[in-house]
Amino acid sequence: MPSGLVALALGGFGIGLTEFLIAGLLPQVASSFTVSEAAAGWLISGYALSVAVGAIALTAATARLPRKQVLLGLVALFVVGNLLSAIAPNYPVMLLGRIVAALCHGSFFGIGSLVARSLVTPEKKSQAVAIMFAGLTVANVLGVPFGALVGERWGWRAAFWAVTAIGVLALAGIAALVPAWAGRVRPATGTDPTPGRSATGAGGANPVLPRSATSADGAADPLPPRSATGAGEAAFDPAQPAAEAGEPDPAPPSGLRAQLRAFRSWQVWLTLAATALSYGGMFGAFSYIAYTFTEVSGFAPADVAWLLMVYGVGLVVGNLVGGRAADRDRDRALVLALFGLTLTLVLFGLLAGSATASVVLVFVMGVTGFASVPGMITRVTDYAHGAALAASANVSASNVGNALGAWLGGLAITAGLGYTSPLYVGAGIALLSTVVMVIAARRARIPRVADRALTS
Repeated sequence: MPSGLVALALGGFGIGLTEFLIAGLLPQVASSFTVSEAAAGWLISGYALSVAVGAIALTAATARLPRKQVLLGLVALFVVGNLLSAIAPNYPVMLLGRIVAALCHGSFFGIGSLVARSLVTPEKKSQAVAIMFAGLTVANVLGVPFGALVGERWGWRAAFWAVTAIGVLALAGIAALVPAWAGRVRPATGTDPTPGRSATGAGGANPVLPRSATSADGAADPLPPRSATGAGEAAFDPAQPAAEAGEPDPAPPSGLRAQLRAFRSWQVWLTLAATALSYGGMFGAFSYIAYTFTEVSGFAPADVAWLLMVYGVGLVVGNLVGGRAADRDRDRALVLALFGLTLTLVLFGLLAGSATASVVLVFVMGVTGFASVPGMITRVTDYAHGAALAASANVSASNVGNALGAWLGGLAITAGLGYTSPLYVGAGIALLSTVVMVIAARRARIPRVADRALTS
């Protein structure tokens, strides 16, 4: 794996820390600025809303810019936001810092996933995305305890200074280790990836290999040859994935209008829906897991921190295993991961009264909950022909799913269904995600009449 992936993972780690560490610092921040707990909570919810908006807005605004330069700009925005939080003289400036830092979140992971997959050979693209997201999953394990530990010893501002420093390191790493062509086309040996240049550096379009007769998921499907249009962009067919197994990615669409054409594909919409529902299932259960542990499983409140770390370790494992599985048979891996999450949440609800079973199942919940993430990202970007806007929309979809799951889980508790009810709510949402993914996989193996009709 190329060293540029390490720099991307470091950026993901810093962004993940920013998202998670505030949970352990809220009491200190509220006391420092003399605001209520509810007002301090906006430092979390405001961040989430800014992620959803920034993912689409910034990706659209930077559609024609080189992706490495966009990533550098996003990380710089992240550094500025955390610096504002570290030096904030009052609560409004602190909230502004959180909003500024969050703006980069969705676009970084959306565009970063395209850059990551371009750094490796096609058969390792999901693993490359998983490595980039490993920074986020590790931050999920360390974020809350890191914030609480640093805040207790040196004050909450020290935590934000530390994250700012991580952002500066990520900025330097991306500048030094990620090649300038990353995110466009991974060059074959001896070729120049710069659009408009041939392998020898003379004028001419990049070579585009003929497509094979095997679909990205292994099904036989004769496909038309690709042609080049515009400045190195591949001919867009929303019914087909961008690249076949073992074939290099084509040049992605660069203009906003070209990227919007990606949303003509039913496969893009089905994948976005499956993403939102999979996150909704996981967070429908996770948002109230502390109550399940303390009110049902019998753990003390002090035990919740290490139990959440067990869950975080599961996320790390699921991310890496899911990336490797997706590179073998992506749609099958996604269906199995989503159905596995459904079964895990049902079993968790049934066995939550057992402390031992709860420890095991919260780990498995993390594994199955995040195993689908790398495959979902490469799937949506394949059918979107590398459109960065679709990759960022996938991040927005996950945040919509988070909000949906947490809302429905809260409704279940409010209705008096008990502290295991969010687990069953999450299982129901995850089952819907499984059904959507099965439909998407089946549509990928039959004639795309409906998909082609969208272009007429």
